[in-house]
Amino acid sequence: MGSVWQQISATFVAEFSDLKDVGEITTLIIRLLMAALLGGILGFEREQRGKAAGIKTHMLVAIGAALFVLIPQRAGLSDAELSRVMQGIIAGIGFLGAGAILKGNNEQDLKGLTTAAGIWLTAAIGVAAGLGREASAILCTLLALVILLITPKLVGLLDVKEKQ
Repeated sequence: MGSVWQQISATFVAEFSDLKDVGEITTLIIRLLMAALLGGILGFEREQRGKAAGIKTHMLVAIGAALFVLIPQRAGLSDAELSRVMQGIIAGIGFLGAGAILKGNNEQDLKGLTTAAGIWLTAAIGVAAGLGREASAILCTLLALVILLITPKLVGLLDVKEKQ
């Protein structure tokens, strides 16, 4: 009976052995938390504007994208195999974004395009964080915030000048 429990114990330990040391655990935590934080920042902006895809959606998309590239990368997949994983993420997020787009009665009446683009960009930021490109992910998040926060104000100023 002791050998059965030893085998079960060894199997259990082997199943949870993908994080071999403190360095790997730290890497995983940093990358996933960075993805969650940056996705949350973009999601907070969208939630403040009353959009359906808010903090939770953006955080989950970013973490999911990060995990989809982090695990294969840590498992030793080649760059070619990892690029196929990223292609799948890009296409899959496109379907999620398509669900956020609503078409009205005429072709001019489309809603949700910015939300869909934001979800897509959040996935890209998650991929960058998952690959260990945190500085690139932060820079992209800041650029997205500038676009989301400042562009509407600039467009509003231009509309006022045109009406005068």
